Amino acid sequence: MNYNDYKLLFDGILNNSNPVAPYNDEAYMNYVRLNKSRMSRWDKQTLADEHLLTRLKQINQAQHWIIITEPWCGDAAHIVPFLVKMAEQNEKISYDIQLRDSEPFLIENYLTNGTKSIPKLIIRDTNGNDLLVWGPRPKEAQKVMDNMKTQQVYMDTIKLALQNWYNEDKGKTLCGELAESI
Repeated sequence: MNYNDYKLLFDGILNNSNPVAPYNDEAYMNYVRLNKSRMSRWDKQTLADEHLLTRLKQINQAQHWIIITEPWCGDAAHIVPFLVKMAEQNEKISYDIQLRDSEPFLIENYLTNGTKSIPKLIIRDTNGNDLLVWGPRPKEAQKVMDNMKTQQVYMDTIKLALQNWYNEDKGKTLCGELAESI
Protein backbone atom coordinates (compact mmCIF):
# COMPACT_ATOMS: atom_id res chain seq x y z
CA MET A 1 0.00 0.00 0.00
CA ASN A 2 1.12 3.59 -0.39
CA TYR A 3 1.29 6.17 2.38
CA ASN A 4 -2.14 7.62 1.65
CA ASP A 5 -3.69 4.14 1.88
CA TYR A 6 -1.80 3.56 5.13
CA LYS A 7 -3.24 6.76 6.61
CA LEU A 8 -6.72 5.74 5.43
CA LEU A 9 -6.23 2.47 7.29
CA PHE A 10 -5.99 4.49 10.52
CA ASP A 11 -9.35 6.11 9.75
CA GLY A 12 -10.88 2.75 8.94
CA ILE A 13 -9.74 1.33 12.26
CA LEU A 14 -10.88 4.36 14.25
CA ASN A 15 -14.28 4.55 12.53
CA ASN A 16 -15.06 0.84 12.81
CA SER A 17 -17.83 0.20 15.32
CA ASN A 18 -16.81 -3.46 15.59
CA PRO A 19 -13.00 -3.50 15.19
CA VAL A 20 -11.06 -6.73 14.78
CA ALA A 21 -8.20 -7.78 17.04
CA PRO A 22 -6.03 -6.19 18.26
CA TYR A 23 -8.12 -3.02 17.78
CA ASN A 24 -11.00 -4.42 19.81
CA ASP A 25 -8.74 -3.57 22.78
CA GLU A 26 -9.16 0.09 23.82
CA ALA A 27 -5.41 0.42 24.44
CA TYR A 28 -4.71 -0.37 20.78
CA MET A 29 -7.36 2.09 19.66
CA ASN A 30 -5.65 4.74 21.77
CA TYR A 31 -2.30 3.88 20.14
CA VAL A 32 -3.86 4.33 16.69
CA ARG A 33 -5.39 7.71 17.66
CA LEU A 34 -2.11 8.90 19.11
CA ASN A 35 -0.04 7.62 16.20
CA LYS A 36 -2.33 9.24 13.66
CA SER A 37 -1.74 12.56 15.40
CA ARG A 38 2.02 11.98 15.57
CA MET A 39 2.22 11.14 11.87
CA SER A 40 0.19 14.20 10.98
CA ARG A 41 2.67 16.35 12.89
CA TRP A 42 5.69 14.72 11.18
CA ASP A 43 4.01 15.04 7.77
CA LYS A 44 4.39 18.81 8.15
CA GLN A 45 8.17 18.55 8.64
CA THR A 46 10.61 18.81 5.76
CA LEU A 47 13.78 16.85 5.18
CA ALA A 48 16.38 19.40 6.20
CA ASP A 49 19.42 17.09 6.21
CA GLU A 50 21.36 18.25 3.15
CA HIS A 51 23.71 15.27 3.27
CA LEU A 52 20.73 12.91 3.17
CA LEU A 53 19.07 14.83 0.33
CA THR A 54 22.29 14.71 -1.67
CA ARG A 55 22.67 10.97 -1.08
CA LEU A 56 19.06 10.30 -2.08
CA LYS A 57 19.40 12.31 -5.29
CA GLN A 58 22.62 10.43 -6.17
CA ILE A 59 20.79 7.10 -6.37
CA ASN A 60 20.92 6.28 -10.08
CA GLN A 61 19.70 2.67 -10.08
CA ALA A 62 16.11 1.72 -9.38
CA GLN A 63 15.41 0.72 -5.79
CA HIS A 64 12.31 -0.61 -4.10
CA TRP A 65 11.81 0.28 -0.45
CA ILE A 66 9.60 -1.95 1.68
CA ILE A 67 8.43 -0.47 4.96
CA ILE A 68 7.02 -2.99 7.44
CA THR A 69 4.83 -1.39 10.08
CA GLU A 70 1.50 -1.41 11.93
CA PRO A 71 -0.83 1.46 12.94
CA TRP A 72 -0.42 0.63 16.65
CA CYS A 73 3.39 0.99 16.57
CA GLY A 74 4.63 4.12 18.35
CA ASP A 75 8.11 4.03 16.80
CA ALA A 76 6.59 3.72 13.33
CA ALA A 77 4.51 6.86 13.83
CA HIS A 78 7.76 8.80 14.24
CA ILE A 79 9.67 7.05 11.44
CA VAL A 80 7.35 6.09 8.56
CA PRO A 81 6.57 9.70 7.53
CA PHE A 82 10.31 10.37 7.18
CA LEU A 83 10.93 7.16 5.20
CA VAL A 84 8.17 8.04 2.75
CA LYS A 85 9.55 11.57 2.32
CA MET A 86 12.98 10.10 1.64
CA ALA A 87 11.61 7.73 -1.00
CA GLU A 88 9.79 10.60 -2.67
CA GLN A 89 13.04 12.52 -3.22
CA ASN A 90 14.09 10.36 -6.17
CA GLU A 91 11.95 8.95 -8.95
CA LYS A 92 14.20 5.86 -9.04
CA ILE A 93 12.87 4.90 -5.61
CA SER A 94 9.53 3.16 -5.31
CA TYR A 95 8.12 2.09 -1.98
CA ASP A 96 5.48 -0.16 -0.51
CA ILE A 97 4.12 -0.26 3.02
CA GLN A 98 3.37 -3.74 4.31
CA LEU A 99 1.70 -4.66 7.56
CA ARG A 100 3.68 -6.81 9.95
CA ASP A 101 0.67 -8.85 11.06
CA SER A 102 -0.79 -9.57 7.61
CA GLU A 103 0.28 -11.78 4.74
CA PRO A 104 2.86 -12.15 3.31
CA PHE A 105 4.39 -11.88 6.83
CA LEU A 106 7.63 -10.56 5.41
CA ILE A 107 8.76 -9.64 8.93
CA GLU A 108 9.51 -13.35 9.53
CA ASN A 109 12.61 -12.86 7.35
CA TYR A 110 13.73 -9.71 9.15
CA LEU A 111 13.60 -10.45 12.86
CA THR A 112 15.50 -8.28 15.34
CA ASN A 113 17.06 -10.47 18.01
CA GLY A 114 14.34 -13.02 17.36
CA THR A 115 11.48 -10.49 17.62
CA LYS A 116 9.13 -8.96 15.06
CA SER A 117 10.22 -5.43 15.94
CA ILE A 118 8.99 -2.68 13.63
CA PRO A 119 9.23 -0.50 11.70
CA LYS A 120 11.66 -2.10 9.27
CA LEU A 121 13.00 -0.66 6.06
CA ILE A 122 14.21 -3.10 3.44
CA ILE A 123 15.85 -1.54 0.38
CA ARG A 124 16.07 -3.85 -2.65
CA ASP A 125 17.56 -3.62 -6.10
CA THR A 126 15.60 -4.48 -9.25
CA ASN A 127 16.53 -8.15 -8.88
CA GLY A 128 15.00 -8.29 -5.40
CA ASN A 129 18.35 -8.42 -3.61
CA ASP A 130 18.49 -6.70 -0.25
CA LEU A 131 20.77 -3.66 -0.33
CA LEU A 132 19.95 -2.46 3.17
CA VAL A 133 17.86 -3.58 6.13
CA TRP A 134 17.27 -0.92 8.77
CA GLY A 135 15.16 -0.77 11.90
CA PRO A 136 13.32 -0.86 14.15
CA ARG A 137 14.51 2.51 15.48
CA PRO A 138 17.56 4.82 15.38
CA LYS A 139 20.52 3.54 17.40
CA GLU A 140 20.25 6.33 19.98
CA ALA A 141 16.56 5.58 20.55
CA GLN A 142 17.47 1.90 20.86
CA LYS A 143 19.99 2.80 23.57
CA VAL A 144 17.24 4.60 25.49
CA MET A 145 15.05 1.52 25.28
CA ASP A 146 17.82 -0.95 26.14
CA ASN A 147 18.99 1.10 29.14
CA MET A 148 15.50 1.37 30.55
CA LYS A 149 14.77 -2.32 30.00
CA THR A 150 18.00 -3.17 31.81
CA GLN A 151 16.76 -1.06 34.72
CA GLN A 152 13.44 -2.97 34.54
CA VAL A 153 11.46 0.24 34.03
CA TYR A 154 7.74 -0.08 33.30
CA MET A 155 6.88 -0.15 29.61
CA ASP A 156 4.72 2.99 29.95
CA THR A 157 7.78 4.87 31.21
CA ILE A 158 9.87 3.53 28.32
CA LYS A 159 7.22 4.62 25.81
CA LEU A 160 7.18 8.12 27.29
CA ALA A 161 10.99 8.33 27.22
CA LEU A 162 11.03 7.26 23.56
CA GLN A 163 8.28 9.75 22.72
CA ASN A 164 10.34 12.51 24.32
CA TRP A 165 13.46 11.35 22.48
CA TYR A 166 11.69 11.44 19.10
CA ASN A 167 10.21 14.87 19.81
CA GLU A 168 13.59 16.33 20.77
CA ASP A 169 15.49 14.63 17.93
CA LYS A 170 13.00 15.71 15.21
CA GLY A 171 14.18 12.99 12.82
CA LYS A 172 17.80 14.15 12.72
CA THR A 173 19.31 10.88 13.92
CA LEU A 174 17.16 8.79 11.58
CA CYS A 175 18.12 10.98 8.61
CA GLY A 176 21.79 10.88 9.58
CA GLU A 177 21.83 7.10 9.93
CA LEU A 178 20.18 6.55 6.58
CA ALA A 179 22.38 9.15 4.86
CA GLU A 180 25.38 7.06 5.90
CA SER A 181 23.76 3.74 4.94
CA ILE A 182 22.13 4.30 1.56
